Amino acid sequence: MCGFAGYFVNGYGGDRRAVIQAMADRIVHRGPDQADYYIDDNMALGFRRLSIIDLEGGSQPIKNEDGTKVLVFNGEIYNYRELREQLIAAGHVFKTHTDSEVLLHGYEEWDAALLDRLRGMFAFVVWDSVKKKLFGARDIFGIKPFYYYQRGTDFFFGSEIKSFLSHPDFVKELDESKLPDWLCYEYLPMRETFFKNVYKLLNGEYFEWQDGELSIHKYYDVADRFKADNTVSAEEWEQRITDAFVESVAVHQISDVEVGCFLSSGVDSSYVVREVSKVAAAVKTFSVGYEEESYSELPYAQAFSKEINVENIANKVSAEQYFDMAGKIQYFMDEPLPNPSEVPLYFLAENAAKYVKVVLSGEGADELFGGYPMYLEGGHFHKYSRLPRVLRKGVAAIARRLPERVKGKRFAIRGAMLPYERFMRANYVFTRDERAKFLKNPGTPCDPVQWSKPHFDKVSHLDEPTQLQYVDMQTWMLYDILQKADRMSMANSLELRVPFLDKQMLELAVTLPTRYRIDGNTTKVALRSAALRQLPERTAHKKKLGFPVPLGDWLRQDVYYERVKTAFSSEIAEKFFNTEAILQLLEDHKQGKSHNMKKIWTVYTFILWYEQFFVLN
Repeated sequence: MCGFAGYFVNGYGGDRRAVIQAMADRIVHRGPDQADYYIDDNMALGFRRLSIIDLEGGSQPIKNEDGTKVLVFNGEIYNYRELREQLIAAGHVFKTHTDSEVLLHGYEEWDAALLDRLRGMFAFVVWDSVKKKLFGARDIFGIKPFYYYQRGTDFFFGSEIKSFLSHPDFVKELDESKLPDWLCYEYLPMRETFFKNVYKLLNGEYFEWQDGELSIHKYYDVADRFKADNTVSAEEWEQRITDAFVESVAVHQISDVEVGCFLSSGVDSSYVVREVSKVAAAVKTFSVGYEEESYSELPYAQAFSKEINVENIANKVSAEQYFDMAGKIQYFMDEPLPNPSEVPLYFLAENAAKYVKVVLSGEGADELFGGYPMYLEGGHFHKYSRLPRVLRKGVAAIARRLPERVKGKRFAIRGAMLPYERFMRANYVFTRDERAKFLKNPGTPCDPVQWSKPHFDKVSHLDEPTQLQYVDMQTWMLYDILQKADRMSMANSLELRVPFLDKQMLELAVTLPTRYRIDGNTTKVALRSAALRQLPERTAHKKKLGFPVPLGDWLRQDVYYERVKTAFSSEIAEKFFNTEAILQLLEDHKQGKSHNMKKIWTVYTFILWYEQFFVLN
């Protein structure tokens, strides 16, 4: 695990080593154990290492036998030992026992076809100094980040955007036109970022850069792989999930340092912990909570850890800690993210990093196995959609004239829409109409569903719950869940691994019939059944809580209300928002007239993020 940065020299006449070192030092939190660099007439690469595998021999950048190719890599390849044996048989000579060297020789042997053989989480680049060609790739889920900056002849790349700030030719400009869509989604569901000319390499993509030309290719898209196997019984599905998960957890524990686990009250992290505890009885688990017991998951996590006899190390987050760290967290995030759970996740990772370098976590189970309540709603709409749409539109027209209190009105109206039109995450925080009220420069109004519709179109032949799962994998999971997981763990120099987000787990999940994902009011049907073999019934069947935060209550306390009010009255707020409208949001929330926590925190987050990147840095 590490962070890397690089840039094409392109005749840059300054101190190349000083520049690449400064770029790498910006992300020292990703790799505090070691730093090294590669510089030639065309390329500069910087590397920060967090030592996990081959502690003595795993330095990067790493070169091939004749020194013509060099690699920097962030992540873990879980099948590297098998690939290493294949490459040795093909005549490659290894100097280390690292997975990074397997990537380098694998690219030599198989070129881009290497990517089809990889099982892991990764972002990496290989520089061919003879062909003057750069090759880079990102894993199929997007667990590990990859950004690039392209402006004229300038081309920079790295694990985090902030590394670009240290290059003297980086032009830092805000793309304000992205703000309306961000307010709707809470993230930017696109390749572009808030920084002009800075882009994301997306999940399952690789790129080639040569002679100033960039080409991007998709090497893996799960949309092509959904094919339900209806010949398998429920009991057999339970066994298949059990076997695949046991194996995935095992390979995710490959490490030369101690591996711990995050533990909440839910089925996903509990299932991970239970499997790890079978082979590592002394495993350390880590949980986070609050003094406000009604929001804290600690009692559940602690009771479970006692039941299976593993150590649990817990910490509590205070309101003061939460607000004091909020700005710095947005700096670590690179792009603003107002998900309130990222703050306790930061403190959870901070505590875990005192004891271990690697943790396993339960992210991805909901997206792969059907864990969100909206998938249940999608199932209801899918059945309703069997009625002619003209009939459903007629019912919706009548429903719109009914009083709000009439049961079923919302369902009737939404039932006449196509799946992409009612996608809740497209108007997740502010709706399209609301953002025009709160933004000073709302721009040309556009429907936020435009960013999710192409994903729906790819899987329009599938049922609605499956469409929703696919779209979540390409948007919510990629830009929100995995973004905060990577940034909050790496901010504390902690490697976070996600055994549910494994290539083999995915290729099993896409063959699971919908009825074994959602059924009636039950989510993750087959996964819960598999987990029930290992977990107490109350844990396996526990409803999803998310990551509850007492933020709504805190915002009504004078000290935090005043802190946010000051931000909402600032020059930054005045630059982007209708301050009268956002201040009224805050006041209405404090007085209990409405519950605006999510909207308030979204605006506040953007202000904090802008301050971090455009005022302080």
